[in-house]
Amino acid sequence: MIDVTELVGTVFSGLSTLVFEDVEDTGEVVCVRAKTRDGAVACPECGTLTARVHGYYERAAADVPVGGRRVLLRVRVRRMRCAALGCAVQTFREQVPGVLDRYQRRTTRLTGQVSAVVRELAGRASARLLPALGILLSRHTALRALLRIPLPALDVPRVLGIDDFALRRGLVYATVLIDAETGRRVDVVPGRTAGVTEKWLLGHRGVEVVCRDGSGAYGEAVRRALPGAVQVGDRWHLWHGLGEAVRKEVAAHSACWAKGMPLQEGRRAATTLERWQQVHELRAQNVGLLDCARRLGISLNTVKRYDRASEPQRLQRVPKYRPTLVDPIVTTSASAGPKSPVPRSSTCCGRSAAAATRAAPTSLSATSTRAAWTATARTCHPAGPPGSCSPGRTASPPASKRRSPASKAPARR
Repeated sequence: MIDVTELVGTVFSGLSTLVFEDVEDTGEVVCVRAKTRDGAVACPECGTLTARVHGYYERAAADVPVGGRRVLLRVRVRRMRCAALGCAVQTFREQVPGVLDRYQRRTTRLTGQVSAVVRELAGRASARLLPALGILLSRHTALRALLRIPLPALDVPRVLGIDDFALRRGLVYATVLIDAETGRRVDVVPGRTAGVTEKWLLGHRGVEVVCRDGSGAYGEAVRRALPGAVQVGDRWHLWHGLGEAVRKEVAAHSACWAKGMPLQEGRRAATTLERWQQVHELRAQNVGLLDCARRLGISLNTVKRYDRASEPQRLQRVPKYRPTLVDPIVTTSASAGPKSPVPRSSTCCGRSAAAATRAAPTSLSATSTRAAWTATARTCHPAGPPGSCSPGRTASPPASKRRSPASKAPARR
């Protein structure tokens, strides 16, 4: 069995430099009262040891949770008087190194735990997780704790990778420097100019190989700052450059398939040829692309596409088969073999319903389908002759083509 003093010393082992006076359980919070040890303290200004006490004051700081409950530490700290006559500091507060830092409301070990969490989760996520661990913290305090974490020592790598990235695309850019061998981020520098990169390289010697993209600014900065360094292209930009070269080569030969066949016919092909001639005539007169788009009433991208084409055949696209709604019907009809004769009951004045259906345009709209049947019926009976159809009336479409009264009602919003 251990006594209460040993138990408190075991539970609060991180506060061993203090003298415990009382531990109070207030429900959700465990309040620990302690004081500093007696003894001489060195003056922070002149370093003279002094044991003269000017007064006392109390500091309250949060400590690591115990059993899922918050711990509040109340420490009575001495205010000392310097014994040196020529010292500029008359009185000073006693500090408790390793337990309480200056101007902090959390103990050193609690600050370490908070820093470990915010380093991984940042602000909002840390503010949601820490209360479950018994640490009350807002997202703003979490961000301040994150910003207070000291940056690790900057190790200059042997192989340095340089590339730019956009903070706000088209407006703000920065340069990221990484260790090309380990992938570790070394530094981030605002801007992507040669001067910024050269300044960083001059201040961090030891780089032997620079892995960069095809930017001329980075190349000039490396040549001026590190004339003896080897410049190489990184893998991604090599593959990207190869892909762009292949794309341009394929685009340059895009008209090869069109040269073996005549120019397409039709209204669209005639319009394309006319616009191509208009664009090239304007470009021959040194008219800008934007001005050409305004004069011809077409978009700027279309003008660029016509301007890049050296001949109208290059504007022709490879014909593609696009599936239609009747593809399943055509496939089923072809596999079913020859059709049986259409019954007499499905004809109107010698014209079969199948022929009338073929004459009607294919559409998903029931209204357009009914209009097509009406036009077919008027063709069969322009004046409403006697027969199977009544005078002055048109033939009715099949039952499957008719719209129900419910489908005619407007949709409720």
